[in-house]
Formats: sequence, structure tokens, C-alpha cells
Amino acid sequence: MKLLYEAADAKRNRGFIDELQRFGDFELIKWDDWSEQGLESLVDKLAGQSVLFRARRPEAARHLEDRGIRLVNRAEVNRIANDKWQSYKLFLLLGVPAIPTYREATEFPCIAKTADGHGGSEVWIIGCAEEIPETSSPLIFQPVVQHQADVRAYVIGTEIVGAVKRSANGSFKANYSLGGSIEKYVLTAAQEKDVLRIARALNSDYIGIDFLLLEDGQHLFNEIEDPVGARSFYETHEENIAELLLAHVRKLEKHAPFRREDRPK
Repeated sequence: MKLLYEAADAKRNRGFIDELQRFGDFELIKWDDWSEQGLESLVDKLAGQSVLFRARRPEAARHLEDRGIRLVNRAEVNRIANDKWQSYKLFLLLGVPAIPTYREATEFPCIAKTADGHGGSEVWIIGCAEEIPETSSPLIFQPVVQHQADVRAYVIGTEIVGAVKRSANGSFKANYSLGGSIEKYVLTAAQEKDVLRIARALNSDYIGIDFLLLEDGQHLFNEIEDPVGARSFYETHEENIAELLLAHVRKLEKHAPFRREDRPK
């Protein structure tokens, strides 16, 4: 099986890559040429393969999938998870509680985010219209919601394999990579039900689903992460998420339709 990363992300995620390769036969492909010609070269390189696709490239994912390359996660997951507006529309469609999200600022102060940002980057608290940043990507706007922490649930297939509670330290951003504190978290029955509703609707293989934990114990969904980082999981759980993911991938490979060895001679 192929494991595809952009070069910079492969460097940052070397530990997770090592774990995947320790448990399974993954050939690492580092790829940065997303031009039309580059994508055709990539198609040739991946032809007939299944690919653990760890790039935030929805259009490239669709291009590969349309040419018969099986992706984990599939292209539609990549498209929705890497567009916060599309994720919000999915939350609304499913009827799960979510942070109100708008294409224009409706009140101040508010939170502004690029629709395709990740890892807590490109997120601002703005106090007036003049503070709205100029960005190359579309912005979304959310109210400032008082909350005690945020939670990331890790989902492989239709199984929640763990969750991490993240609390900010002197910042409104609780991301572990930005200095937030973390602890293992056990989802309530209501949170588990809503998380699985999202994962099943996406038909995802491996994602993170983030929600705010409110002061009264209620929750509001915020974002979906694909590809999702596992650093906070490893810090808080005994299970090895790379091993769990590999078991899921092997199950997919065993039951995948139209596998080449099953085709009539």
C-alpha cells in the first residue's frame, strides 16, 4: 500500500509514518507537484494501488479517484473536511449541534477563520470590520462562544477509538501544537451518537471531529480534520492509533470490490 504525503508534512509527521511502516508494508510517496502534468505522473505511479492519502488536496484526490485509485480517506471526505463552510453545512444537514457559522461577519467581536485553514492557523478574534484580515482563501465567521475546552474525537471507520480534551493556556486556541494542555476524555452518550452520525454520513476511514465543550456540559461541533494529526492521541492513550488504522485498512483491502486478483482471467 502507498502512503502519500506532501514533503513538508512528511517531515513533520515522521514519527507517525515510522509507526505505520512498523506495523504495515507502506511505501512512502512524497509529492509536491499538483500541476496537471504532475497529477498525471502521480496517476501513473499509483495505478492499481490503494493509497493512504495524507494531503489536503481535494481536487487532486478527486482526480486520482476518478482514475480508479482507491483513497483512504475518499475524495469527498477530503473535500468536506478541508472546507469549514462545507463541514458546517453537513452539521446542519445532519441536525447535530454546531457553532453558528456565516460567510460574512454579523456581530463583533467574532472569530474569523480561513475556510481551508488547519491546526489553529489563520484564526483571528476581530473587534470591528476594519480588523477583518485580507486572505487568499475565503473567510468564515463565528461568534465568540464561551466554553471550558474543546474535544477531538478520533474515529476509524465507524469506531470511536479515543478522544482528547484540549484546554487553552493563555490563548483562545486550544490546539496541542500551539501549546494547549491535553487530557484523555470519555465522550458522553450524546456526544458519541453525534460523532458517529457525522462519520457514517461521510463514510470516512480515519478522521478527527472537533467540538466545543460548553460550561453546562453541552457540545457544539466545530470542524472535521482530514488528515488528522495523532500527537495528542499518543500523549493520552495507551493504544497505538497507527496499528488500529492498519487493521482497518487491511479489512478494507480484504473486502474491497473489484480487487485485481478477483477479476476473471
